Amino acid sequence: MKRNAAKAVKNRNRPEDERLPVGRSFTFGLQHVLTMYGGIIAVPLIVGSAAGLGPDEIAVLIASALFIGGAATILQSWGIPFFGSQLPLVQGVSFAGVATMIAILETGGGIQAVFGSVLAAGVIGLVIAPFFAKVIRFFPPVVTGIVITTIGLTLMPVAANWAMGGDSEAESYGSLANIGLAALTLLIVLVCSKIGSAAISRLSILISIVAGTLIAAALGMTDFSNVSDGPIIAVPQPFAFGWPVFEVASIISMTIVVLVTMTETTADILAVGEIVDTETGSRRIGDGLRADMLSSAIAPIFNSFTQTAFAQNVGLVAITGVKSRFVVSAGGVIMLVLGLLPVLGRVVAAVPTPVLGGAGVVLFGTVAASGIRTLAKVDYKDNMNLVIVATSLAFGMIPIVAPTFYDNFPDWFATIFHSGISSAAVMAVLLNVVFNRIKVGNAKDSSVFVAGTARSIRPEQLKAFREGDTIKDGKVLDCDGKEVPVAEEGVDKE
Repeated sequence: MKRNAAKAVKNRNRPEDERLPVGRSFTFGLQHVLTMYGGIIAVPLIVGSAAGLGPDEIAVLIASALFIGGAATILQSWGIPFFGSQLPLVQGVSFAGVATMIAILETGGGIQAVFGSVLAAGVIGLVIAPFFAKVIRFFPPVVTGIVITTIGLTLMPVAANWAMGGDSEAESYGSLANIGLAALTLLIVLVCSKIGSAAISRLSILISIVAGTLIAAALGMTDFSNVSDGPIIAVPQPFAFGWPVFEVASIISMTIVVLVTMTETTADILAVGEIVDTETGSRRIGDGLRADMLSSAIAPIFNSFTQTAFAQNVGLVAITGVKSRFVVSAGGVIMLVLGLLPVLGRVVAAVPTPVLGGAGVVLFGTVAASGIRTLAKVDYKDNMNLVIVATSLAFGMIPIVAPTFYDNFPDWFATIFHSGISSAAVMAVLLNVVFNRIKVGNAKDSSVFVAGTARSIRPEQLKAFREGDTIKDGKVLDCDGKEVPVAEEGVDKE
C-alpha cells in the first residue's frame, strides 16, 4: 500500500505536469516554434520544388505543415488515452523522408504518390508501434548513426542546388550573384552562432533566412508581388492536390523511413525523459509512437508529410530548464494559428533559393554531424562495426555520386534504392544482423579494418623493459621505484 501511494504521489508531481501562467506558457511556446520553424518549413519547400509546384501550391504545403505540426504537437504533449507521451516534445515534418520523397518524384510518381506512400506507411507504423519496442534492438546506435549521417549527406546536393539558384534552366543558375548570396547567408549563420547569446545562436537559421531575404530584396533578387494574391486566412483543404496514389514500391520505401522516424522519436522520448527527470517506460514510448504514427497517417490527408519529434527542441528544454509539457502544447496552438494564415506561407515561398541554400549547408550538415556523433559512441573493438559503417555509408552514397546507377533495375527496386537513406538503412540493418546478431562464422579481429584500429607496440620497444618495470602516472619505474629516463628520439643516453 505504501509503495502504491508513493508511486501515486510521484505521478501527481511529475515535473512535466507543471502549469505556468498563460502568458509565460505562450512566450516559452513561441520560443519553441521559432527554434524549429526553419526546419519545419524546409521540407515542404524541398518537396514542393522537386515536384515542380508553383509558389501558391508551395504556400499550401507550408501552411499544412504548420497546421499538422501544431496538431501533432498538442497530441504528443497533452496526450489522450493510448496516444501521446505527455512530454515536452515538439512534432513536425521529418527530414528523414525528404530523400525518399524526392526519389519517388524522380522515378515518375507525382505528389499524389508521395502522399499515398506517407499515408500507407503511417498506418503501417501505427499498427506496429506497440511492438516496436521489442524490435528496437535491430536499430542500435551503429544503425541509427549510419541512417542519420546519410540523411544529412543525401541532402547536401539539395543545398548546393539551392545555392546555385534552384532552377538549372534559368540563365542565372550557378552565377556568382546566387552563390555569393548563399555564402553571405551562411556567413550570417556562423556570425549568429559565434555571438555570445544562446537565444541568437538558437535562432541563427531563421535570422539568416530573414536577413538574406532582406538583402536579396534590396538587390532586386526576389519578388514579393504575389504575397497579396489569395486569401489571408484559410482552413487547410483535405486532398488539395487530389486523391493519393498508392504504389507498392513507394510504400515499401516510405515504410523504411517510418521505421527510422520511430527510432528517432524513441530516442527523443528517452532523451527528454532523462532531461525532465521523469519515468519513460515502454508503455509511454508506445503511446508516443502511436501519436507519432497517427499524425503521420493523417498528415497527407491535409497535404503534409511524415511527422516526428524535433531533436533541437529537446535541446531547448535542457538549455532553458522549462520542463512543462503545457508550454509545448501552447507552442502547438501557435503553429495551428500560423497554419491558418496562408499569406505567411506565400511570404516564405518568396524566399530566394540561394538564401535557403546558404542556410541549408548548416541545417543539413547539422543532421550529418548528429549521425557522426552517434557513430562516435559505437564500440569498434573486436567486432565488425567499422565494416558495417563503411559499407553502409558507401552504399548510401551511390545514388548521390552516380544518380543513374539504378536506371536499368526494375522500377520497384530503383524507387527503394535510388534514395540514399533507404539504401543505407537496408544495408545497415542487414549487416548488423549478419555480423552482430548472427555470431556463427565470426572471428576475433577477422577484418584488416578492425585490426588497424587496435593499439600495438614494436618488438624493439619491448626489449627496453626489464623485469619489475612498471608504468605509473605516465612514467616508467624500475623494480626499486626509481624513474627510468626516456631518451629523446635520436639522442643516446649513457
